[in-house]
Amino acid sequence: MGGREQGAGGEINSKFKIQNSKLNNFCLLPPADARGLANAALSCLTSPVGDAARSLLPRSGTTTLSDHLPPLSQSPMPNSLFAVEYAHARCCSLVLLAHREGLIKLREPVPNTSPAFWDIIFPNPLPWLNCDGILRLNHPDERRLIGELIQVVDNIECPDISGSVKWEKVALNLSQAFEKFWSNCRIWGEIKITSPELAQARLGLLMATQSVLRFVLEENLRVFAPLEL
Repeated sequence: MGGREQGAGGEINSKFKIQNSKLNNFCLLPPADARGLANAALSCLTSPVGDAARSLLPRSGTTTLSDHLPPLSQSPMPNSLFAVEYAHARCCSLVLLAHREGLIKLREPVPNTSPAFWDIIFPNPLPWLNCDGILRLNHPDERRLIGELIQVVDNIECPDISGSVKWEKVALNLSQAFEKFWSNCRIWGEIKITSPELAQARLGLLMATQSVLRFVLEENLRVFAPLEL
């Protein structure tokens, strides 16, 4: 760790940093606070740990969603830690699918590890805001997921409380928020065709989720964050 790295959010510290802790419960804020929400979401794309920015080469094969991971509720193991690992692997799979289908473009593939964060060539920057400066991510499940991300990052950044945090529960809450987001906020199909910027913003939120899950799995729970299961 240490030093500075360059990624989708520009020059960033190699550790998460949220500049406004008042955004802890920002999922409850009105859409008028969109710019603050976008900044909070963007901050989650920074790298908490690991090597310099890398991305992964998509695997060959078909590009239909049915060929990818089943819903989290159908995971073959009830263990909560597995559910978190599964959510992380699903995020990776979906990002690679988006790269393969041209929704985003990633830099310097690394085929054997999950990234600390995704180095995005296109679109850069991610279209968090519309032309009126309003955050595109206003679905309740989008806002809930970003709220969970901010809460986790605050837990990471606050040394006074981090030692008492029940990290498995925190990670499970985040993975469940991701499940709701993925179930109710489409990226492919009609959204990809008619609202590609919204699809890309949702992918940005998905990438932020993967990055935070990876940090919690490897740094707080001391388990491997799998690229696939």
